[in-house]
Amino acid sequence: MRSFLSCVPDPVQVLTVALQRVRSASLERRPLEDRPLEVIRTLVVTLSGDVIPKMAPGNAAPWNVALQNRAPWPGDWGRGGRRWGLGIVGAIGLGTIVACGAPQPGPAGELGSGGGSPEDDRPAVVATSTILADLTATIAGETIDLTGLLQPGADPHVYEPVPQDSRALEQADLIIYNGHNLEPGLIKLIGSAGVEAEKLAAGEQMPPLDFEYQGQREPDPHVWGDVANTVIMVEAIEAALVDLVPDQAAVLRANGAQLRAELTQLDRWIETQIATIPEPQRRLVTTHDAFQYYAQAYGLSVVGTLIGMSTEEQPSAQTVQRLVEAVKTTAVPAIFAETTLNPQLIRTVAEEAGVILAPEELYSDSLGAVGSGAETYGAMMEANTRSIVENLGGEFVPFQATAPDR
Repeated sequence: MRSFLSCVPDPVQVLTVALQRVRSASLERRPLEDRPLEVIRTLVVTLSGDVIPKMAPGNAAPWNVALQNRAPWPGDWGRGGRRWGLGIVGAIGLGTIVACGAPQPGPAGELGSGGGSPEDDRPAVVATSTILADLTATIAGETIDLTGLLQPGADPHVYEPVPQDSRALEQADLIIYNGHNLEPGLIKLIGSAGVEAEKLAAGEQMPPLDFEYQGQREPDPHVWGDVANTVIMVEAIEAALVDLVPDQAAVLRANGAQLRAELTQLDRWIETQIATIPEPQRRLVTTHDAFQYYAQAYGLSVVGTLIGMSTEEQPSAQTVQRLVEAVKTTAVPAIFAETTLNPQLIRTVAEEAGVILAPEELYSDSLGAVGSGAETYGAMMEANTRSIVENLGGEFVPFQATAPDR
């Protein structure tokens, strides 16, 4: 085993990149004092699994590059920031210890991929979002070296790429991204010089819903809310992987067919579950406008949201009050927060409107972490459906996929 000191990277770089990851996961959008364990857990997992292994001596970017791209220091977070200083330092120390005892990823193993070695001749594939990474992994299995850029809980709308993202994209043979400007920071990077991989905008394979933004119509990027759209994305990902690894075509097609069959069952199951909600209560109120596809596909109406399609927006006092009045008028029994966004304002809406804020937050732009019950696309859709059905007065029955007839 390597000596401990031989793997310890520059602490400035470690803190810089770790805080960027916490920022990109939107943890700073919610009061730190409310989520200490999540902050520390995110740092430890990020450091031990990704940042420290890639920034150890011999694999570190210049310190000045890290400083130029730094996230806010704890003191920049405002109230409660300094309170977590010691916790963050402790997380870095623990992450270093874990990372130094763990196998290190090879050149093709950037940012949480399968950890390719220098001898690994599998093609390198990069998926931007957690949803696309999950679908791609299910189809490809071990036929590719897959890198997922975003971590569970990260918000693709506001994610700011780090230097390791550029390296992964430049080394990729295939890049799978959502498109429709879901991940603007990464899309800009994908279109830059030096990125020569084949590219698939999986979320642009079907006609989108659209919305009005600053006087213009823009496509809604949250296409996976309708499982039928995800089936189309799976077909496109499968085709791109077959082109990339033709000698594995049989495996890829079999995996893709099985996934599509399961998704088709999931699609029908969601429809039957939503149908158990009394019709006057099939109304959805969420933090941001990410559930139009889901609502249209399964028979719900969206009463309103605090913000639009992008989480970069900030709601005004007038917007909050209008939503309160809409909730009162429609008499919905519950409204919903989301995992990637601060629940404080939607909680205020619930209190002022006199309705329940559903205890289970919805997963909108990202899968959940391991152990959340929403680690895969299918599990995420089931978790969201359960929360919606149970809180709007329906009768929930768990999803059970059946083996296809042979």
